[in-house]
Parts: sequence; C-alpha cells; structure tokens
Amino acid sequence: MYRSHNCGELRISDVGKQVTISGWVQKSRDLGGLTFVDVRDRYGITQLVFNMDERAELCTLARKLGREYVIQATGMVRERSSKNLNRSTGEIEIEVTELNILNESQVPPFTIEDDTDGGDDLRMKYRYIDIRRNPVKDNLIFRSKLAIETRKYLDHQGFIEVETPFLIKSTPEGARDFVVPSRLNSGQFYALPQSPQTFKQLLMVAGIDKYFQIVKCFRDEDLRADRQPEFTQIDCEMSFVHIEDILNTFEGLTRHLFLHTMGVDLGDFPRMTYDDAMRLYGSDKPDLRFGMQFVEINDIAKGHDFSVFDNAELVVGICAKGIAEQYSNKDMKDLTEWIQRPQIGAKGLVYIKYQEDGSIKSTIGKFYSDDVLHSWAERFGAEKGDVILILSGEKDKTRKQLNELRLEMGRRLQLIKPGDFKPLWVIDFPLLEWDEDSERFFAMHHPFTSPKKSDIPNMMSGDHETLKNLKADAYDMVINGAEIGGGSIRIHDRALQAKNFELLGFTKEQAEAQFGFLMGAFEYGAPPHGGLAFGFDRLCAVMNGQSSIRDFIAFPKNNQGRDMMIDAPSPVDEAQLEELSLIIKQPEA
Repeated sequence: MYRSHNCGELRISDVGKQVTISGWVQKSRDLGGLTFVDVRDRYGITQLVFNMDERAELCTLARKLGREYVIQATGMVRERSSKNLNRSTGEIEIEVTELNILNESQVPPFTIEDDTDGGDDLRMKYRYIDIRRNPVKDNLIFRSKLAIETRKYLDHQGFIEVETPFLIKSTPEGARDFVVPSRLNSGQFYALPQSPQTFKQLLMVAGIDKYFQIVKCFRDEDLRADRQPEFTQIDCEMSFVHIEDILNTFEGLTRHLFLHTMGVDLGDFPRMTYDDAMRLYGSDKPDLRFGMQFVEINDIAKGHDFSVFDNAELVVGICAKGIAEQYSNKDMKDLTEWIQRPQIGAKGLVYIKYQEDGSIKSTIGKFYSDDVLHSWAERFGAEKGDVILILSGEKDKTRKQLNELRLEMGRRLQLIKPGDFKPLWVIDFPLLEWDEDSERFFAMHHPFTSPKKSDIPNMMSGDHETLKNLKADAYDMVINGAEIGGGSIRIHDRALQAKNFELLGFTKEQAEAQFGFLMGAFEYGAPPHGGLAFGFDRLCAVMNGQSSIRDFIAFPKNNQGRDMMIDAPSPVDEAQLEELSLIIKQPEA
C-alpha cells in the first residue's frame, strides 16, 4: 500500500507506531546531521526526519528531494522535541527508515503556500498546482459540503432531482447564448442553457410537484469577478404554491446551509419592496450590514437660488456618523474626486459638517442659512460630529451614484464586520422595464414571470403608462449586498403568457416558434407554480466573505473568458468546420 495514514492524521497518541505516508514535498531543511522534510497531501502536513549518523544513504537521498516531488516514506512516529502547535500534526514527526521517490517534479512556477507569489493568469494556467494550495483546496471542499447539504435538505423536503438537457433551443431574451452547430441538421444550431427555466416549468405540468437540480448554466456575457461564462445554479420549482410558500422553503434552505456548513444562525430575513430598496439604498440588492439609509430633501433643498439643487430631479444624501472631526478638507476633496471618477460619474459632492460645538460647516453655506442647514440635519437624524453627504441630478443616476458612495463609506469607516451576514428578501419587482433607446419593454426577470393577480386586468388591457407600473410576483434573496438567488411565481395560463410575449415585442409567429411547446403544455392542465434559482458559486463566495467566484470553481475562465490551462477557446480543423456546414469547400478548378 502507498500509505497507512494521511498527512493530517497522526497525533501524539500514535507515538511508537510504524507508519507509511505519501504526498508532496512542501519544503526541506538541512541542519547538517539531521534533515527535515515536510510532506503534504489534501489532509495536512507531517514532518519527516532523516538522521545522517544512523542512515547516511537515506539522508543523502532526502537532501536531493525538490519541492513538489511525490514521495512515500515509512518510519516510526516519535514525539517532536520542538512542537508546532499551529499544525494538527505538530506534536509528532516520523523518523524515516525507508524513502521512495514516486515522481519527480519541476520547480513550480509559483510557491505552493497560502500566500503565493503567482498572479491570476499564471495560477489559472497551472490550476492543477494551484489547487494544492490550502485556500483553493479548502474552497472546493466547502463547495462540495454545501452541495451535499443542499441535496440533504431538499430531499428531506420532498424535492426530486431531475436532469434537464444541455442541448436546447436558442431564445432571444436575456443574455447571449452559446450556440452549438448540429452536424446532422445542416445549418441549424443548439444553444447551451442559460437556465433550465422552461424545462422545470414543464416538469411542473408533468406533475413532479417539487423539482431541483444543481446544474451548469451558460451565458455569453461580459465577465467580472462574480461572473463566469459557465456557472452553477441550485435550480428549484414547486407546484401549487404562493410566494410565501417559496420564500419560507428557501429561507429554510439558506438557514440550513449556513448552520450546517459554518455554524452560523442567520436570524431574521426581513422583506423589502423593490421600490423601498431603490428609494432607501439606490440598489435592488442593498447591503444591510450598516445603516446610512438615503434621505430625500427636494422639498427643503430647492428654492434657495442654488441652481445645482433647483435644477435637479432629485436631491438626496446619507449621514456618516461621528466623522466630522476626523475628516479634513483634504479627506472631503479626496472623497469628491472618488465620486467624480468616470466609473461613477457624479458631478460633485455637497457636504455638511455638524460640528461638536453645534455649529454647521458646509460647502453651500452662502446659499443656505444655519437655521435651514440645521433643519436638514434634523431631517437626516444627524447628531453633533456627523457629516451629511449629498448628491443631486437625474433620479436613477443619482441614486446609483449615492449607492456607490454609501458602500465606499461603509468600507472606509470599517462598518462592515467580518463574519457578519445580513439576509434580505427583495419583493414586488416591476414586471416590465421600458428601454428608451429601443422603445420597447423588456422583462425585469424573464418572460415567464407572473404579474401580481391584482395587476392582471391592467396587463391585459392597460395603456403604456399603466404597463410601466405593473408589479410582478418576483423576489430576490440578497445577502450582504449580493444577489444570491431570484425567482418568481410563473405564468401558467396560455392567454396570459401570449399577452406577455406580445408586450415584449414578439409577434404571434415568433412566440409560437420560440415557445409554442411551453404554451401548448399550458393547455394540458398546468398547475400554479413558481420557483427560484440560487447562484451556487456566488453563494459559496458570499458565505466565505469573498467577492470573486473563481476560487470556488475548480477550473475557471479568466476575464476574457479563456481557459488559460487548456488554451480554450481555440481554432478547430477546417474539415471539422466543413462537416458542420460552417464553411463550404470550393471545388477545385
């Protein structure tokens, strides 16, 4: 056998045992008469000791070991004279009597340490080496445990895991599809699924009642830290349910996952409407780990001959507690320059310092009396020592800019505590979004989302302005300012679904060609149903306090969507393209 124990297993109680371990050389230390080698596997690190006086030939061989050599060592467990209590095996070592080199290794392109010297692309190119590092390895182990706990919980709740196809039909809504040419059907293409949405609805028509799947999905979209072209969802659907049934079920799943993988009790899941989220935080995924709710002051800011406010659609601000003394004019200038960056685009920042002595200091003091500014402070709930930060401009843009400023202040003032989790349900989303450029409606979530029951008559016969105000039976789960999952009650009536396609700009012929199979299924007894999908990679990252999902994916892509390790995407042979009817070979002259 290659090993009797792994490298994280041996303890002081094993002293005197003859053991065999195998693994990779982490590092070695030559101290003259003694040579020490740390050998590592997935489970931990164990120290080997070689004695030159007793086994000179074996010690000489040990000195030739390079980093990441794969070795097998047999020997006697003994107590270490210099213990390392930061390591689980740190009270023992193995006095080696037999050493086998199972495979040599080139010098790794970066250090296999928790804090490595390898850049992102280099580590992705040698991902099989990077996974040996504890941070990446532990992330993949966490992901595995989370998947197992997900299956355990949903199985206990009566859900059935059903696999749905990967080669499906391309649809024009949502992000761009990855398309796959069909060799057997010349000139036609499959698409890789952005989600199993229509299939899980068909499973409800089929009577499955409770479906789930931990499933790969694919979107050809621009990438960032929390996006990958292929990602994983916990995809779920239920029949004969209202919103409360779904929220309670998946609130329960989330509590279970946090409790059984991290020992964290999430506490309450407050509910907030989309309109309130945008009004109070400027975001449909607000971070509730700290305060600083928005305060609108149009009614008290306008009419004082300050044109910046008088001409603005919205004047709105936040109150930063207790920083009036510590934030100098230079700090305020730096903050103004930060908010004026092109990525955010604010034109300027107005601030009001409520000094400890009760006086008011402001950049707009010549336009407003101290009495007026004190009334503003009262509106914001400001106290002595606080600073009010105000932006103005177009309503939607200004709220978005102030959201960025709020989050930045949360970071600068260290208001976001490690290990703090604040979950939230955002509900009552708009059903449709009007796009001025294309002059058409888009689905806020997707085309299968049901309007609220009270809005169905308005949807079927309403005018343009009425349609803008339709509310959906849709919901998002947000944790720490990240959208973890979203879903909705679905349309299960053919006429209502056809009307929604019409509002989204589909002709009857287009709707039938794209989704006739689904609307046809609705004519065979479709039950009321709804569901939700969690972003599994993002959930892993948020639970571990990280912003990037890459290190929770075994083999991720980089910012250009490339797999640096296998060098994909890559060209394919011309004969293969011809076989797929993607090029037509010209006959020889």
